[in-house]
Amino acid sequence: MPIAQKIAQFIDRSSWIRAMFEAGAKLKAEKGAENVYDFSLGNPNLEPPEAFYEVIGRLAANRTPGLHAYMPNAGFPAVRAKVADHLTKIHGVKFSADEVIMTVGAGGALNVTLKALVDPGANVVVPTPYFVEYDFYLDNHGGVVKRVPTRADFGLDVAAIAAAVDDQTCAVLINNPNNPSGAVYPEDQIQALGQALTEVSQKRGRPVYLISDEPYRQLVYDGATVASVFAAYPHSLVVTSFSKNLSLPGERIGYVAAHPAIADKGQLMAGMNLANRILGFVNAPAMMQLAVAELLDKVADVAQYAKKRRLICDVLTDAGFEFSEPKGAFYVFPKSPIADDVAFVRAAQEENLLLVPGSGFMGPGYFRIAYCCADETIIRSAPAFKRVRARI
Repeated sequence: MPIAQKIAQFIDRSSWIRAMFEAGAKLKAEKGAENVYDFSLGNPNLEPPEAFYEVIGRLAANRTPGLHAYMPNAGFPAVRAKVADHLTKIHGVKFSADEVIMTVGAGGALNVTLKALVDPGANVVVPTPYFVEYDFYLDNHGGVVKRVPTRADFGLDVAAIAAAVDDQTCAVLINNPNNPSGAVYPEDQIQALGQALTEVSQKRGRPVYLISDEPYRQLVYDGATVASVFAAYPHSLVVTSFSKNLSLPGERIGYVAAHPAIADKGQLMAGMNLANRILGFVNAPAMMQLAVAELLDKVADVAQYAKKRRLICDVLTDAGFEFSEPKGAFYVFPKSPIADDVAFVRAAQEENLLLVPGSGFMGPGYFRIAYCCADETIIRSAPAFKRVRARI
């Protein structure tokens, strides 16, 4: 075999998202892009805010010597200080640059964090459904995912999460707002989770870390807010990126922040800093660090995503699908009309609908729609949704 057996196995079970994206490319070539309704990939279709272009143009013209050289592995101190001030304002907890590491997107932030926390054989408790790459990220560092179902409305089942923690658990990982469900966990659930983990940690005599993956924090609707894990629990970390709020997924820039009161914070930050280097990231891209430091309060036009959400919810309602209206991100996670969500997604593909089965997110019996696409795609898809619903 030319490649490692594990990677060969991973290829076989790798992301349905990419598989559907690739299938979509073939369909578009055969039938014309306007006749294919692609809801497969969470790739923001909004352009970055205008301020981004002004900032990046100015930075590109800056010929200050050393601007593009290596910097500390954690990132530019001045950038980290600005991020710390931003976090202080949002969470009401005083951060310093020493609690922030700039990373290569949220994926880089998660891998850096897990590398520092996970011993071989350790587990991380994750509510389902969840972003399927978590499985692979944990495997990168010798850990495993321990899955706990959410409630019927995709809210956190705090008691089940606490009960799942065992001697091999090093952390709980949540994604808020959630991909794929679009759920936003309310403050009472985050507070209850913090209290439950405090009690579990006290019984164990060592902390269970709470990691919150938050790249969609600023994409929320109907007055929803994303509760602060930092306000709820001292042994918490936030990983995030600027991929969604600034529509910069291709620029790979994000950060990880640790609660200032976290146990053994100095050792933890040193571990993540080392991981940032030895995982091959070395440091986050210099120009992007400098750019986002000036854009921390900016966000893409969320009103456009809100409009798309309304359009897709109307399409699904008219077609007779059952779903919980999402409060954040740009996904909706309806129930499959049949138990076999993979079979349903294949039937939908015959109607030129590109969806992702819930099984790909450890949420069998559902399917995911990424509505970060053109309004016209959503509107034109309505008859196809009705046809596939009628035939199943």
